[in-house]
Amino acid sequence: MSTPFYVSPQQAMADRAEYARKGIARGRSVVVLQYTDGVVFVAENPSRALHKVSEIYDRIAFAAVGKYNEFENLRIGGVRYADLRGYTYDREDVTARGLANVYAQTLGTIFSSAAEKPYEVELIVAEVGSAPEDDQIYRLPHDGSIVDEHGSVAVGGNADQISSYLDQRHRDGMTLSEALKLAVESLSRDTNGGERTLTAEQLEVATLDRTRPQQRKFKRILGRQLSRLLEESGGAAAEEPAADADAAGGESGAAEQESGTKGAKGKGAKGQDAADKDGPEGEPLL
Repeated sequence: MSTPFYVSPQQAMADRAEYARKGIARGRSVVVLQYTDGVVFVAENPSRALHKVSEIYDRIAFAAVGKYNEFENLRIGGVRYADLRGYTYDREDVTARGLANVYAQTLGTIFSSAAEKPYEVELIVAEVGSAPEDDQIYRLPHDGSIVDEHGSVAVGGNADQISSYLDQRHRDGMTLSEALKLAVESLSRDTNGGERTLTAEQLEVATLDRTRPQQRKFKRILGRQLSRLLEESGGAAAEEPAADADAAGGESGAAEQESGTKGAKGKGAKGQDAADKDGPEGEPLL
């Protein structure tokens, strides 16, 4: 009888982490930003049937990247936990911190178990408070650790580059239109430094709006409302070059040459389409 091949525990955990990270990297990114009236979720998701952003409870929402069947099971479990706790105790006892701890235990147990593969998912749990300083955002990687985030956070295939872009440009007190514009700009950037054009049909957008009078603060932004917000953010950006051109005065020839170069670059970038990123077994990766 042959001797079983030995793998050290450190190497086994490193291999499992690498496996999960590769699966998450194939998913399209999700961006979560704080703005003056709450928290906005923006995901690149052309599917109208499979949601990456969902409501959990009154003030709590959930976003995920990775294998849809895996993070959908986690979402359903979170809804059941929130409903049971709110019914047994009080609705105020259901918090994003408590939900993040439950998800951390589940993901950590699965990751450390040799009997099954680790989940190829990365989660965001957010709760809107009565004031901006009371908002809570938690990021949960595949291994079940919890990262307390502030201001902005990104998960998915291009998360490092997007997070760096957001950290440099996000500020407190942004309006919804400004936050949406920044989120779309960050998602449009590809790994090669170019930019793509994302339309309303390619985006999934939702908010936790603290100004809503009803108890449930979650709201999806769809259709004409989303198109109007995108047009507002695009219109504000279009006014800046016009003002610069007026101030340039006698340097109009140089400005025209520069704008023509920028237009050629933008046209080339728009032609790049995002490829579908499905898992090796055919499960949808979102």
